[in-house]
Amino acid sequence: MKLLIVSGLSGSGKSIALDTLEDCGYYCIDNLPVTLLEDFINHVMLVDTKTYAKTAIGIDARNQSESLANFSESMRLINDKGISCEVVFMQAEEATLLKRYSETRRKHPLTDVNIPLKEALKIEREMLTPIARHASVIIDTSRTHYHQLRELIKDQIGERDAKHISLQFQSFGFKHGVPLDADFVFDARGLPNPYWIPELRGLTGKDQEVVGFLQGHPIVLEFFQDITYFLERWIPRFEAEGRTYLTIAIGCTGGQHRSVYLVDSLVKQFKNTYFNVIVRHRELH
Repeated sequence: MKLLIVSGLSGSGKSIALDTLEDCGYYCIDNLPVTLLEDFINHVMLVDTKTYAKTAIGIDARNQSESLANFSESMRLINDKGISCEVVFMQAEEATLLKRYSETRRKHPLTDVNIPLKEALKIEREMLTPIARHASVIIDTSRTHYHQLRELIKDQIGERDAKHISLQFQSFGFKHGVPLDADFVFDARGLPNPYWIPELRGLTGKDQEVVGFLQGHPIVLEFFQDITYFLERWIPRFEAEGRTYLTIAIGCTGGQHRSVYLVDSLVKQFKNTYFNVIVRHRELH
């Protein structure tokens, strides 16, 4: 049996995640009180193992803070039942959450006449820290729209091969910020930059002209080989520790040329292995 705990900040996309998991065959429950988690496992999941073989439960700041503070004890109880449990934590930058609430005019669950939205977001982040500490999957949705988020959920959780670790290779531009959900970040800004070649400036790392330019510099190959060696050596260690996914982010200045080329090259390197390989070019979206 498999149990997913889906948590995260309000406005980060938890509802979309649960809807997507339901499409992937999970029995989904939103906003289950932590205090009822053990009863649900004992009297529902373990009674009807067929119906609840794959279950996803949303737990968020609508719970009482005391229950969230004792989340580690809840995880221990789940593990003692022999149920495979994984925590998925969703987050987004404060500015993004403020913008989303402004656009939708929804009320944050912790706001009231004395607590403005910005303060509520801070309180919520602190309340959910005990759950975030147990997360094996962290998804940052700051620059992800509805359809992209659904694809991320499907690739990283819903339809992956549970036997093997999933690798997400992501390109990004440092001038737009480092991805918050990255496990490893490699900086490609020290490599020759196609941006300074006028005829290459408007292209991307997917265009053959840029590929040819970068392949013509031995230092680019050395950088690629160093990353490949590091990943091939250490990924099996993380997999042996029970990690189910890793996000490897490659950044350059704008996220258009060098990082895109390197991510596509890494995808080609690893796609024929037993790993589940996912690719995302953040700035190209």
